Amino acid sequence: MRPSTRLLAAAALAGLALLGCWLHARALRREAGGHAAAAALASRLGLTDLALFTEARYTRHPTQADRFAPFQDHPGALEHFPSGSVVAPPRVE
Repeated sequence: MRPSTRLLAAAALAGLALLGCWLHARALRREAGGHAAAAALASRLGLTDLALFTEARYTRHPTQADRFAPFQDHPGALEHFPSGSVVAPPRVE
């Protein structure tokens, strides 16, 4: 068997595993009631919002952060926390 065939088979297997994980998570979310369960947990714990990450205050509660919180050190500073690249800045209206 050629190495490229093995690589293609491994990639296909990884793709099927990823698809299976996605379908399983979708089924679990449908069972749990989606965002209603997260909102109920946040209200039961007395949180203002559901805490998404544990790193920086602007990623813990995105609705409570200002737009410039990630850049307090320097406007051109790199992101210190990996979760900061996942959470979008709050909308300004």
